[in-house]
Amino acid sequence: MASQEIDALAQALSKLPGLGPRSARRVVLHLMKKRESVLQPLLRALENVDRRLLTCATCGNLDTSSPCGICADPRRDMRAICVVEDVSDLWALERSRLFPGCYHVLGGKLSALDGVRPEDLNVEALVARAAAGGIDEIVLAMNATLEGQTTAHYLAERLEGFPVRLTQLAHGVPVGGELDYLDEGTLAQALRARRPIG
Repeated sequence: MASQEIDALAQALSKLPGLGPRSARRVVLHLMKKRESVLQPLLRALENVDRRLLTCATCGNLDTSSPCGICADPRRDMRAICVVEDVSDLWALERSRLFPGCYHVLGGKLSALDGVRPEDLNVEALVARAAAGGIDEIVLAMNATLEGQTTAHYLAERLEGFPVRLTQLAHGVPVGGELDYLDEGTLAQALRARRPIG
């Protein structure tokens, strides 16, 4: 039905998150129909990012400069570091515009099942940042999964000898969540993390 090149593009796009084979074919068709207004600008943007993409030497963020825009921003609170599993987590927190400090991207989470060990993650750089001093707080913003909590526990052990306050994101009932729809793990965490009113 389509040439090898078009089929190869659809197959490549189907590997992106959220796109299956049918969605990828629809995207390819849209790109072909809108070649001048969509395909060409997309190609230029992809080539530009491909040429300029860097990993921040300080925090592990992806940007077109190193240090990244966050680490280089003098308005950021350099005394607070939020540790995240992946760049997508950093970007999600940044969208909220609520954390004034800097970040540290681990590049994953500990997982015996997947063979991810501490040396496979960006842990030593975090320990070095804590050892360098000038850090008041390290927020462990791991995902609320077994592997995420295992990673947070491991990091807490590695950082306990440094004069920094270790905190963790709260877990439990989400705003707007209904108890009837929550799983037992979320409810248990919410009950354990309960706090006084007023």
